[in-house]
Amino acid sequence: MDSFATPALVIDAKTVFRNIERLATYAADHDLDVRPHTKTHKSRQMGALQMSAGAIGLTAAKVGEVELMAEVADDVLLAYPAVDPARTTRLVQLAAHGTIRVAVDSKHGAKALADAANRHSATIGILVDLDVGMGRTGLQTSSEALKLAQYVDATSGLRLDGLFCYPGHIASPPGEQEAELLAVSDKLAETLKLWSDHGLQARIVSGGSTPTAFQSHQVPEYTEIRPGTYIYNDMNMVHGGYCSLDDCAVRVVCTVVSAAVPGQVVIDAGTKTLTSDPCGPAPKSGYGYIVEYPQARISRLTEEHGQVDIRSCPRTPQIGERVTVIPNHVCPCVNLQDTVWWRDEEGRLESFKIDARGLLS
Repeated sequence: MDSFATPALVIDAKTVFRNIERLATYAADHDLDVRPHTKTHKSRQMGALQMSAGAIGLTAAKVGEVELMAEVADDVLLAYPAVDPARTTRLVQLAAHGTIRVAVDSKHGAKALADAANRHSATIGILVDLDVGMGRTGLQTSSEALKLAQYVDATSGLRLDGLFCYPGHIASPPGEQEAELLAVSDKLAETLKLWSDHGLQARIVSGGSTPTAFQSHQVPEYTEIRPGTYIYNDMNMVHGGYCSLDDCAVRVVCTVVSAAVPGQVVIDAGTKTLTSDPCGPAPKSGYGYIVEYPQARISRLTEEHGQVDIRSCPRTPQIGERVTVIPNHVCPCVNLQDTVWWRDEEGRLESFKIDARGLLS
């Protein structure tokens, strides 16, 4: 670990391969398609690995990500509203060369996509976004979803492909999700029946998240799932009970740069590396987990400093020592890096760029 400057984000290949294969096996056993969300890794290299493991396509949050992921997948879903010409024009240009789908929760958004598609003689696949409890985007009722689906079905340039939902509000331990997932299933079933009663079909029912990924069979309406964090995992997933420390593929390698304050050391990773995200399931656990010093607590972050409370540690980290931190929320941590290090199965390190780093539109 002494061959590169810190702070540096290192990804372990063995763990990545194991995480990808675990989800692929689960999905195959339950007759589910996998369309991984690429917001976590933002990398064509990782997207290609997911496609090689049987993913039917990829998911992205921003059009810039869609443009990159379309290079490794011929079916990409934008899981984010596209309501302005700057986005819709780029999407329909991509649709000339592959399948592009968009989650939509308004007639305004659907019309904007249709107008762009018709200007470019293209067709965009539409998934109607239904809110199943997250309260962020998505139509609130089955009847609203029907009205939008009818509009899409009757509009040139658009193709009604199905339903979209995000159960991101479900943060219970895996063994305690049954009731919440049943509520998701009931709302999807109600909507699908209403569509069917009015002559509409949803060939795709897209849902899922990493916390609910391995319980997705409890929502029999799903045809595909879109977990993102599962490829790397993080301390949110560990403390939530969704994975173990050994399932965390990302480590941020840091250097201890100060020990001047009693009971504390400082590492060279602050908010510009680890972000300011607390751990949702364990908010008092600090800003990440130091593997070599599990009793330590990253108690405070400023831009370039990580203050580590070591008063409970049986031994003291030394100035110049390198330590590894598993971040609370890996997705924004990856987005803060221009390049990362890939540790292959033989332990060799090579760097690669984060392709979609900073693509906010």
